[in-house]
Amino acid sequence: MGTSARNLLLISGTRPEIIKLAPLYHALKARPDTRVQWLHTGQHGDMADQILACFDIKPDISLARRGSTLAEFSIGCRAQLEQVMQEPWSLAVVQGDTESAFLGALTAFYHHVPVAHVEAGLRTYNPERPFPEEILRQMIGRLARFHFPPTERAREALLKENIADKLITLTGNTVVDAQNWVIANRGIGRKIEGRGHLLVTTHRRENWGHDINEVCYAIATIAQRHPELQILFPVHLNPVVQQPVHAILDHVPNVTLVNPLDYLEMQQALADAWLVLTDSGGLQEEAPTFGVPLLVLREETERPEALEAGCARLVGTQRDKVVDTVEELWQNHATWQAMARAGNPFGDGKACERIMKTLERDLI
Repeated sequence: MGTSARNLLLISGTRPEIIKLAPLYHALKARPDTRVQWLHTGQHGDMADQILACFDIKPDISLARRGSTLAEFSIGCRAQLEQVMQEPWSLAVVQGDTESAFLGALTAFYHHVPVAHVEAGLRTYNPERPFPEEILRQMIGRLARFHFPPTERAREALLKENIADKLITLTGNTVVDAQNWVIANRGIGRKIEGRGHLLVTTHRRENWGHDINEVCYAIATIAQRHPELQILFPVHLNPVVQQPVHAILDHVPNVTLVNPLDYLEMQQALADAWLVLTDSGGLQEEAPTFGVPLLVLREETERPEALEAGCARLVGTQRDKVVDTVEELWQNHATWQAMARAGNPFGDGKACERIMKTLERDLI
């Protein structure tokens, strides 16, 4: 990287952003000619601190979280970022589609600082699903100089939006680089014998209410049919999720309800799983690394590559559909095995390498 490219700012706000930027941070820090500063907006608090520690990262700049609403957070965050941008940065790196990523990209843009967007190009083109992330990531796409889509489909979405091919580098997803880092540095790997557990998570706003109830009744049915199957369900702390999950599943003997897992615990839970039921985007990307089939508890996904590769299926939240699909995989080992062996379509663990190569070439 040229002499003017030495002052890099990485901006994170939430747990997933930290995970996906951490391996890039370590790769950039290893360069003697580069000053890398990590800024955390405080959008996620304690959860974020846990993840930062897990990846041996201590933020250089920590913003104070102001207010309890998203509007108050945004106003406070934007004002503090304005101060940070007084410094002559060579590049601001943001990841994904959060309020923090958008505010970081917007403030950098106003100060003529080039923006690199990691995990660019994810689209559903439905402004309501996921809300508000779909519009945030589209807006970051208009502000960014460097676009790092994880998949060919994401790359094609950017090209259709008239982003020049030369500004786009297909990288794979840094989430796989992060998993490789913890496998190598934190001893994550399969620790149990036999089939493994069924891992369940649900938290998405669009599934609150009726849909979460349906999922819980499906899990109760599966647990009843297969008392030998252990079901691990880390329950989101939001009362809207806690209340129905505990009401329906508290007394089912082979269902274990626990508080949300930290990143390392979740990676271990994935490594030990037979099957994953989730509405999480992150787990859709992570489960295939461990060869664990995944059923998506949503009507659509902005990660269709998992469906096309065969490592995931879209099942929605209807009770019968969920139960029938789990039953099919239980009874038919060949079908389960085909999903387990599909590989990870999101990345090969070399995303950071490709990002570095582009920055070295184009960031003068």
